[in-house]
Amino acid sequence: MKANNNFVVFQVLSMLQLIAKLYLYKINYYKKMGRQFLKGMLIGILVVSFLDLGIKIFGLENPERADTITNQAQLNKNDISSRMTYGRFLEYLEMGWVKQVDLYDNSRNALVQASSPELGNRPQTIRVEIPVGAAQLIQKLKEYNIDFDAHPAEQKNLLLTIASNLLLPLLFITGLIYFFQNSENFGGGSGQSPLTLRKSTARFEKIADTGVRFKDIAGIDEAKAEFEEIVSFLKEPERYIIVGAKIPKGILLVGPPGTGKTLLAKAIASEADVPFFSVAGSEFVEMFIGIGAARVRDLFKKASEKAPCIVFIDEIDAVGRQRGAGVGGGNDEREQTLNQLLTEMDGFKENKGVIVVGATNRVDILDAALLRPGRFDRQVTVNLPDRRGRIKILLVHAKNKRLSKDASLVQLASRTAGFSGADLANVLNEAAILATRYKKETISQNEINEAIDRIIGGIAGTPMDDSKNKRLIAYHEVGHAIAGTVLQSHDEVEKITITPRGAAKGLTWFTPDEDQSLISRSALLARIIGTLGGRAAEQVIFGDPEVTTGASNDLQQVTNLARQMVTRFGMSTIGPIALEEESNDQVFLGGGINQNSEYRESMANRIDDEVCKIINYCEQKALQIIVDNRVIIDLIVEKLIESETMEGNEFRELLGSYTILPYKNEYLSNM
Repeated sequence: MKANNNFVVFQVLSMLQLIAKLYLYKINYYKKMGRQFLKGMLIGILVVSFLDLGIKIFGLENPERADTITNQAQLNKNDISSRMTYGRFLEYLEMGWVKQVDLYDNSRNALVQASSPELGNRPQTIRVEIPVGAAQLIQKLKEYNIDFDAHPAEQKNLLLTIASNLLLPLLFITGLIYFFQNSENFGGGSGQSPLTLRKSTARFEKIADTGVRFKDIAGIDEAKAEFEEIVSFLKEPERYIIVGAKIPKGILLVGPPGTGKTLLAKAIASEADVPFFSVAGSEFVEMFIGIGAARVRDLFKKASEKAPCIVFIDEIDAVGRQRGAGVGGGNDEREQTLNQLLTEMDGFKENKGVIVVGATNRVDILDAALLRPGRFDRQVTVNLPDRRGRIKILLVHAKNKRLSKDASLVQLASRTAGFSGADLANVLNEAAILATRYKKETISQNEINEAIDRIIGGIAGTPMDDSKNKRLIAYHEVGHAIAGTVLQSHDEVEKITITPRGAAKGLTWFTPDEDQSLISRSALLARIIGTLGGRAAEQVIFGDPEVTTGASNDLQQVTNLARQMVTRFGMSTIGPIALEEESNDQVFLGGGINQNSEYRESMANRIDDEVCKIINYCEQKALQIIVDNRVIIDLIVEKLIESETMEGNEFRELLGSYTILPYKNEYLSNM
């Protein structure tokens, strides 16, 4: 009996739940239908308003206008109406051909009954438009004894007049306001409308959960420690207040793209447990005057209400560039936005408890007032990771990857010098995609190596046929490899390939043993010699007439490197003088127009001479290396043409079996 009662109760509850769902569905349905009906009604009002506007513009609201007059005339007489100019009408009047005149619209239009000998004296009805100022027409009609009559305009209904002149325009304006306020009526659902342009577009999260924690960040330990201290201050402020410490008002993250600046911001948003605002610097820049400054004010007003909180401005250089830069002094609207940002961060009104975190990779173009203490108290540099940092980053990104036993993250970290955290994540993702393409369940070292080759050199193209061009490219790449291998200060050869990748027909990869933050003069000369090795091989093997344009990019590289040795590094006979800066003061990016050289023309000639001297010296050394190792080049080229790709170990084994690899000092003598 008890079980039956429970079953009945269950059935009743199920029915009630179903009724509630149907009721809610019905309510939502009627709401939707109501919105559609209101929208349709407003569209109808807009159409009627436009029609009313058109009627007023073209003067068709008067029932006594021309078309009505013509129809009335056709009812009175069966003759066809025609038009006549006022001058022609006066001629008819003087000739006595006019019989009767009916005036309409306050003597602006007239229907004339006339008969002329030209048409066989047949009666006809003619429409005449009378110009303004023709007051003497009545006098002339009386003078010629013409029967005329003036017809008054029909009186309009007062309510109709009020509706057409007041009600419809108001409804039209109301409809426009409705559509402007509802962002759903704008394409793409942007959430913006003309009435909310001055509002901040920052995303707000009361308790942010970005899915990123400090434990998920590796390779940038120094920057992570700075942010962990900020989180500690927010969670335990008494520890710092007791010794008189104040929380930094602003932290600026500086570093190359992909190093983890935004990732750090996501981590601090998740760890701090305080309200978090995030916005891009470009969202303050609009075509309307004053919108950017208004959005800055609105953002800091909301942040002050939620204090303590964190405001993250990504790519802050979009709004914080140096004022007065570029032709004509710069962008006034952007500068006013920057002025408002400076005032909100550290102005007369202090924003207590609001921490601003900015991120940029162009700190050199930021305004000096933005970088001073009190606004951005700390600048945290997020550099490219070193070898140990790359290993840690790879371990983080490999957590959800199935790697085979032969896959070596240490070897991958060694091959990826200069890669950022985003680049390393991309390498592992490309390797996973390749493993899926090859229908493998795990990622092997082959997929990792191919992924690196794809990212550095581009997608592999179709192998070339065995032809003169293929053989020439093989000699060119082997020339690079030999010149780099026999020089002690040069990096080791990682791989040689004549498979086209990207725009290159062949590639030779060199891998440094360690991250090179400081480069010696011998290493720079070795790089120039190794780069010229390909062209030197073409000269020695095929002769000067057969030298190709394949070395054009190599020549640009060696010219730039040799010029930097002379003008920036002081590695020439001119002396330890810095004649050029690293940045050339780009217009619109914080610099001005400066067409005057920092040195005289005679010094420019000396610089050119020194650059040529370095390049010519390195060219002779490259030619000497190719001539000394001419015996082994043909064998290596044949092996390379046969296999398309040669690993560095195989190449060094072949070269070492025929040639004793000398130290670089043997080639890098004093110039």
